[in-house]
Amino acid sequence: MNYPTDIFKRSALALVAFATIGLAGCSDNDNDSPAPIEPPVVAPVMQDYSVTVTNLTANQPMSPIAVVAHSNDSTLWSTGMPASVALETLAESGDSSGLVDETGVNELLSGAGILVPGGSETISVSLEQDSVASLSVVTMLVNTNDAFAGTTGFNLAALAVDQTAALRVIAYDAGTEANSEAKGTIPGPADGGEGFNAARDDNDKVHAHPGVISMDDGLMDSVLSVSHRFDNPVLLIKVTRTK
Repeated sequence: MNYPTDIFKRSALALVAFATIGLAGCSDNDNDSPAPIEPPVVAPVMQDYSVTVTNLTANQPMSPIAVVAHSNDSTLWSTGMPASVALETLAESGDSSGLVDETGVNELLSGAGILVPGGSETISVSLEQDSVASLSVVTMLVNTNDAFAGTTGFNLAALAVDQTAALRVIAYDAGTEANSEAKGTIPGPADGGEGFNAARDDNDKVHAHPGVISMDDGLMDSVLSVSHRFDNPVLLIKVTRTK
């Protein structure tokens, strides 16, 4: 039997078109797996604290309060040991900025300005839960050669929400500058003299401060008066966990 030629042609074209459609529907890409799902970003859990510092002295202004968050295995000073340069700088000039570079320090916050005798200031601290460890609070008695006051290594983890710890703290002597009370050696308003001096001319050990003598007590070269004397404690520090 003979079929018309155009029938064969149409059949061949149909087969070619079908094959083309079939090939177009097949993909040679073997990487059709779904895109990975990114995990949601979880905001860190924060714990909040307030640190209220009260100056208990009669005539010893305090340098801007430094509040330092740091690891449990570090402290800013230890009695009987030499002061670091950062602590020496604070104790002689009131400048706390160098404390941020001390071992284990995570954060340094500073008060608004000079804390006057009888005055109080509250500083807020917010820390990630995983970073909550120790807290130090420190300031200089500016009408002295190298007296400072505060606490170091306070365990924040011991505080529950709404719980307050009250600390009455003494004055320390940095042991870096002799307590001469001489003109030109004290940075506070009683003298307006020198602040930090890298030379160390005392016993080079942190210890409890013996107090100032003053000209009224017979130290004729002193620029201090009896009003600048102080008894311990010199600061009241209240640490409250607020969140």
